[in-house]
Amino acid sequence: MALYINHNLMAVNASRNLSSAFSALSLSTRKLSSGLRITTAADDAAGLAIRELMRSDIATLNQGIRNINDAISLIQTADGAAQVIDEKLIRMKELAEQAATGTYNSDQRLMIDSEYQAMASEITRIANATDFNGIHLLNGNLSGENSDHDGSGVQATGPLKVHFGTGNDSAEDYYYIAIGTATASALGVGNQSAAGAGFSISTQQGAQQALVALTEAIISKDKIRANLGSLQNRLYAVTNQSIMVENLQASESRISDLDIAQEMTLFIRNQILAQSAVAMLAQANSLPRLAMQLLGG
Repeated sequence: MALYINHNLMAVNASRNLSSAFSALSLSTRKLSSGLRITTAADDAAGLAIRELMRSDIATLNQGIRNINDAISLIQTADGAAQVIDEKLIRMKELAEQAATGTYNSDQRLMIDSEYQAMASEITRIANATDFNGIHLLNGNLSGENSDHDGSGVQATGPLKVHFGTGNDSAEDYYYIAIGTATASALGVGNQSAAGAGFSISTQQGAQQALVALTEAIISKDKIRANLGSLQNRLYAVTNQSIMVENLQASESRISDLDIAQEMTLFIRNQILAQSAVAMLAQANSLPRLAMQLLGG
C-alpha cells in the first residue's frame, strides 16, 4: 500500500467505524435508560403504532373498571334507600292491620292514620332525597325503557348509561341502569297518592283495603330492589375487563419493552468496538509521520 500524506484512508476508515460504534452506543444507552425497545418511531414504526393503540385501550379499560365500580356504588346507594323504604312499608302494613280491627274507635284510628301518613311522607322524602353525585335515584328520573335514554343534552335523561368498553357497541361497551319510582304516590300509599285502597286507614274499611294496597306496594318495591340486585351482579360479572387489561399489558410489553440482557450484550460489544476504533484511529493518524523519515525529517 502506498504511503500518502494528503489522504489518510486508514484514518478515514477508523473514523467511520468509530462513528458507527458511537451511534450504536447512543441508541443502546437510550434504550437501556428508558427500558423500552421502541423509544422513537425510527426504532419500529409499525410496532410504535400498535403499542400506542394498545396503550389507549389499556387506559380506556382501566377507566371503564372505575366506571363499573362507581355504578356498583350507585346501585348500592339506591338499594340501601330502598331497604329503608321497605321498613317503612312494613310498618305501614302493621298500622293498617291494627286499624283494620273493630276494637279501635274513630279517634284512635285517626291517631294510627297520623303515623301511617307520616311513614308515607318519609318514603317520599327518602325517594326524593336519595342521590349519588347529584343524580337522583328513586324519584323516577332514571325510570323508563333503555330507548328512553337521551344523552344529547348537558343533563342526560332516562335510564342511566354506564360505559365501560373501548367503543360504543351496546352489546359490548355499556349497560343501562333503570330504576323505578319509589315515592309513596308511585307506590300507591298515603294521602299523597290518588284516592285509592292505600290512601288512608282512618276507617276500618279503608284500613282493610290498605292491606292489599300495601302488599302491592311492597311487591313493586321488591321489583325495584330485585332489578338493582341483578344489575349489580351483572356489573360484578364484568371481570373480564381486568383480564383484558392484563393481557393487553402483556402484549404491549412484548412489543415495546426492552430485553435488558440482550441489549447489554450489544452495548458491551459496541463499547469494545468504540474503544478499538479510538485506538486504531490514533494509530492511523500517526502513520503519515513515517513519510517524514523518508524526507529526512
